[in-house]
Amino acid sequence: MTLRALFQPHRIVMMVLFAIFVIWCAMSLRWDWIPQYAPLALEGLWRTVWILVVTCILGFLLAIPLGLAQAIGPWYLAVPARVFCTVIRGTPLLLQIWLLYYGLGSLFPQIPWIRGSDLWPYLRQAWPYAVLALTLSYAGYEGEVMRGAFSSVNKGQLEAANSFGMPRFTMFRRIWLPQAIRNVLPTLGGETILQLKATPLVATITVVEIYAVSSRVRSDMLIVYEPLLLLALFYLIIAGIITLLFRKFENSVPTR
Repeated sequence: MTLRALFQPHRIVMMVLFAIFVIWCAMSLRWDWIPQYAPLALEGLWRTVWILVVTCILGFLLAIPLGLAQAIGPWYLAVPARVFCTVIRGTPLLLQIWLLYYGLGSLFPQIPWIRGSDLWPYLRQAWPYAVLALTLSYAGYEGEVMRGAFSSVNKGQLEAANSFGMPRFTMFRRIWLPQAIRNVLPTLGGETILQLKATPLVATITVVEIYAVSSRVRSDMLIVYEPLLLLALFYLIIAGIITLLFRKFENSVPTR
């Protein structure tokens, strides 16, 4: 964005109003609680970020075969993939989190070999179920996106690669998948921001992320607006970073 575009009248008015709001918040609201809760807030912020990164990466890796199965797969692969995406997209994420946590979480303690395994110290905690739920949710939405992305790739390029004897996996890795990802990069950026805004739901199963920290401040200090405003600022900063990263990635990907 150029300086001329930045200093247009409506943007100047927005910046002035924002500056006035920031000054009012700094002078009128109560911020003395921040030093006490700063370590917990940093821990919650870190947990929010790593949950977001891990679930988006794992979810996207799962979305690729889901989209491919729906685009070209035989019916016995396409139908389960379509059913999975439909169920995930058609049910609330909060319900999915609760089903996994209160369902699997209450079932595993009744299985002796699981209680005696090395995985039990992790399975008794809440965060694995939160990661699993968010991963499946991201995969369900992105699986449908990747289905459209695979279908939109120019078939002439695939036919040309096939006529030259290029192995199918090589053709998928070098032509089909990169072009499909390039076509959906703006959508992936938006879905990643939506995933960020879904992370507060894991606080309902006792995962202490940044939203849970703000809730604790409200309950301990009886302060309502200040932690919520700071929480909104954190989310805006993270969303802005995600937008910039995806925009940079889009600009670095060749158009042909």
